[in-house]
Amino acid sequence: MSGKILLRLGVGVVSMCSAAQAGEAEDLAALKAEIADLRSDYEARIEALEKRLQAAEAKSDEPTTIAAAPPTPTPAPAPAAPRAPIGQNAYNPAISVVLNGTFAAFENDPSAAVIPGFPLDGEAGLADRGFSLGESELALNANIDHRVYGNLIFALTDEGEVEVEEAYIQTTSLPGGFTLKGGRFFSGIGYLNENHAHNWDFIDAPLPYRAFLANQLGDAGLQLRWIAPTDFYLEAGAEVMRGDGFPAGGAANNGAGTYAGFVQTGGDIGVSSSWLAKVSYLRAKSDQRDINGDIFSGRDTLGILSLVYKWAPNGNATTRNLIVNGEYFFGNERGDYNLTPVDLDRSGFYAQAVYQFRPRWRAGARYARLMSDSAPAGLISTALDDLGRSPDAISALLEFDTSEFSRFRLMYTYDNSDTSSNNEFLARYTVIFGPHGAHRF
Repeated sequence: MSGKILLRLGVGVVSMCSAAQAGEAEDLAALKAEIADLRSDYEARIEALEKRLQAAEAKSDEPTTIAAAPPTPTPAPAPAAPRAPIGQNAYNPAISVVLNGTFAAFENDPSAAVIPGFPLDGEAGLADRGFSLGESELALNANIDHRVYGNLIFALTDEGEVEVEEAYIQTTSLPGGFTLKGGRFFSGIGYLNENHAHNWDFIDAPLPYRAFLANQLGDAGLQLRWIAPTDFYLEAGAEVMRGDGFPAGGAANNGAGTYAGFVQTGGDIGVSSSWLAKVSYLRAKSDQRDINGDIFSGRDTLGILSLVYKWAPNGNATTRNLIVNGEYFFGNERGDYNLTPVDLDRSGFYAQAVYQFRPRWRAGARYARLMSDSAPAGLISTALDDLGRSPDAISALLEFDTSEFSRFRLMYTYDNSDTSSNNEFLARYTVIFGPHGAHRF
């Protein structure tokens, strides 16, 4: 009797186990089916999104046309479902501010400073004594669309005025390595000219930039640049500008009075060094250019040779680095100066070195010199009279950076460019806030 009971119990246990296993198999199959359904649904959604993206891209490349109005009104389409914005600031320009507070002390009156043999225009003079705003600026820039970039920079003057320093558009997707810029901009000639003053290593411009370009050549026009498809860096550029920026004047040639071109190349030397070499050419025509009552009509040509060397141990510039650069200027001015014919050759150069000896400390030295032909007899005692001098200046710099957005500089210059030597002391803080683009090499 007991054997039969045990047999029945064993059969029941086996049946219960079989039923449990069957239930688990059914649950597992249902779970697999649900996962397969989810995967199929997500794949279908992704495929639909990809098709919508391709259709949108194709539509954006089609030329926009205005269709003729239909003869009879048609019902308005149903409103589309609201879409989440791409980004809250997607269509707002980046805004940045550069403040350059300056204190200047001069042994001689800076307002009377001249460089014999070189007429000085615009910003080529010395800073005012005491405290001033310096080269402060407000910048707005953004990608207008996927083909065009826009940039607008206002200069803030000590007199409380606002001037347009740069205002241009620039292409972002031209084929063949070309880039086209149009508007008001700093010319690409030389090494320092295209850089804004707050990014110069020294507080002021070297003598050749003051004498030949009134610190910086900026004008309205067009610029075309091309990067060659080579294994090494090679870039060329050409510009045509209105002809209002010194050394031009009067917007000659119907507002196309200045032409410029440049070619630059560079590369690495091992892992710690790099170099850049550049050749620039400028041809500027003047029509009644007026500088302090001296009238010139004619043309200026200027060639610039630039060389830059940078060193940082293993390419890491955060702790120590060295920047050495120099430029040689050769110019000729031919035409009528105060109705007297002139054909004058002028030249000049500067060489400077700035060494970062600790993570936040830099020190530098700069030497500059100018040479000029003697003025014709009829122009003695004018700005073209070099008085038999070869102007030069030597400067020393000490800089402390609290961060990459804030720098404090002290600079001393023994300036022998005027008829009497001048001891000059400059102190400046430069701070940047807001998104600010990186500067070139």
